[in-house]
Amino acid sequence: MSTHARILGVGAYRPIRSVPNSEIVDRIDSSDDWIKTRSGITSRRIAGPDETVISMSVEAANDALEHAGIGADQIDAVVVATVSHLMQTPAAAAMISHQLGATPAAAFDVSAACAGFCYGIALASDMVKGESAGHVLVIGVEKLSDITNPVDRGTAFIFADGAGAAVVGPSEEPGISPVVWGADGEQYDLIRQTVAWDDVFATPDKEWPALQMQGSAVFRWASFAMAKVAQQALAAAELSVDDLDAFIPHQANMRITDAMARTLKLPERVVIARDIAEQGNTSAASVPLAMHRLIDEGQVKPGDKALLIAFGAGLAYAAQVVTIP
Repeated sequence: MSTHARILGVGAYRPIRSVPNSEIVDRIDSSDDWIKTRSGITSRRIAGPDETVISMSVEAANDALEHAGIGADQIDAVVVATVSHLMQTPAAAAMISHQLGATPAAAFDVSAACAGFCYGIALASDMVKGESAGHVLVIGVEKLSDITNPVDRGTAFIFADGAGAAVVGPSEEPGISPVVWGADGEQYDLIRQTVAWDDVFATPDKEWPALQMQGSAVFRWASFAMAKVAQQALAAAELSVDDLDAFIPHQANMRITDAMARTLKLPERVVIARDIAEQGNTSAASVPLAMHRLIDEGQVKPGDKALLIAFGAGLAYAAQVVTIP
């Protein structure tokens, strides 16, 4: 039996509706130029009423299963990374597994915000290598439009919706490096839900909880601290930047991506994912969506080495090197 794991297939679902900056600038007293300069975003995908966390996940998962060439009945575990599944229980993973036809696969959700998909890949890799699962489906999905204040000038232009998925399975060669992960809980306040649910229940006229972010502080932390984490992940994989073919960071902000690339001194030939420009920041879905775009557009090929890194609320983070399927 194999002692290694790799990603066998990647899938994506992007909501039908694309919302350009021009549709939101008036309500947040901003401009197209300001948004593009601050974030690199020109438009974002926003889900409609019929596009849910569950339905988007099922679409992305089916796409990943087809890419991997396996059936849902071969999945032993479903891991869903999300912070926008608004039902406290049951886990979104259980409902998704049922709709896919993966029952009786183990199914659970991961709440690590934007780092959730990379957390899920690490867990899936360990499950396959530890032989507690043969194939694991990892999904990153968000419908952040449900928990975003549409008039908040600091967040309304950033967050978006979508789902990305990956099938992790056995491999004759290592395809997922050891993860470098952690959290800086002391700074949990930098990205958080505005109001706790118990406060909402206690005060009926309390505002609906929404995401809030101290953008400048997050930018400073991510731009420098995450470059160090990326370097640690390369060391854990026993690779250097010269061995990389692609850099796929969490699509938080184009300026953060550029800052990390400069600090890492990535060679010009390394492809850098910039999915945020037309997708927006989809938290746990951003890394698989960005990976899928690079594969779909032929910017990376099977066997290429890609450095994944994600960071977000909590301040949770994770990074690993994967082989492109």
